[in-house]
Formats: sequence, C-alpha cells, structure tokens
Amino acid sequence: MILEISRSKLQKLVINQIESLFTLSHGKERNILLSCIDMALERSEYCFSYTKNKYYSKDGETYFNPFHSGQNSIFLYFLSNSIFSSYPEAHNLADRVYYLNKTLNGLDLFYQVEMPSIFFLDHPVGSVLGRAKYSERFSFSQNCTVGNNKGIYPTFGQNVKMMAGSKVLGNCRIGSNVIISANSYIKDFDIPSCSLVFGISPNLVIKIKDEEYFKDA
Repeated sequence: MILEISRSKLQKLVINQIESLFTLSHGKERNILLSCIDMALERSEYCFSYTKNKYYSKDGETYFNPFHSGQNSIFLYFLSNSIFSSYPEAHNLADRVYYLNKTLNGLDLFYQVEMPSIFFLDHPVGSVLGRAKYSERFSFSQNCTVGNNKGIYPTFGQNVKMMAGSKVLGNCRIGSNVIISANSYIKDFDIPSCSLVFGISPNLVIKIKDEEYFKDA
C-alpha cells in the first residue's frame, strides 16, 4: 500500500494527536499503540483494495492518506478495534483512539461495534453506528444512524448502502444488495434483498431490482 506519509511519520502523527488531546504514557501504552498501528494499516489495506473510489488508489496500488477524512475514519476505527481485540486490558487507550476519530472526523463508531473486513464510507460527519450485525461491503454516508429499539439492533445483509441522512433502528432484517435512499427511516421492519427503499416507516416504498443492478451501484 502506498502511504501519503511514511509509516514513522504516521506513527508520530497519531501519537502526537493523542498526546495533545488526551494523554499517552511512554511505556506500555506507546508500544501497544505502535503495534496496533501496523495491524490497522494491514486491515485498512485489505478494506481499501475493494473500493472503487478513485481516492483510495494511486498508480494502480491501494493508497492511504491520513488527511483524507474517509480513509482516516476507517483507519482509526481499525486501530481502536485492534487495541480492544488484541489488548483488552488497554481499553482506556482504545477509548482515546475512538474519541480521536470522533473529534477529527465527526464519526461515532465505537470500537466494540464489529464492522466487517470490507466496509466503505463517504463523508462520515454526523453518522452514528450502533451495535448491529453488519455484513461485508456495508457502506454509509453523512448523518446516518443505526440504533436499537427496546434493546434490539438491526441485521444487515451484504452490500447494503445507507445514503445521506438515512436511519435504521430496531428489529430490522435488511437483505443483501439494498440501497436505503437519502433521509429514509426504517424501524422494526424487514427489507427484502435487491431492493431500493424510500420513505419513512411504516409507509415505506420498496422497489425490487435485478441483482445485476447492484453490482456497480
């Protein structure tokens, strides 16, 4: 993967950001952070390699620019999640990386939320993703919300796209190959695969399309 800045400069950047906004000890915490930055870069490279967004590749190779908000959001999620998964005793450090992502990019994506290996986002500002079950190639845009109703979260199939301002709450089963249109609101409702969804629950408009329609959507 091509890095816009060197790995050492990226490490220094993340360390300085956490030290400036929060705190960071120069012993074990620093070593954990450095180790997990490598993990996050590996996970980011795999994730980015599947996107068709032109900003995620350069000269035919996967590309990471920490000053691109979308790329940085995914990287920082992978970083906080890697810390939590590999060093559960360092959950306080994972907290700080989560808050760093929220501060820099306006995205509320907690490290205990299990995102798939491949997910995409575009303009993440104002989006809040709760502890739903997400599948590969999930994507979202700005001001999207995924949340619970009475403690029950949605389940998403593969290749689901949430457009700007859309919301999915509660006991929902969203099929594979679904596009949830801008400002739509789905609550406690199942959506079949290969669908375009419009409107507000319970008055949703669902249009069924051929699976081929969603390959380049």
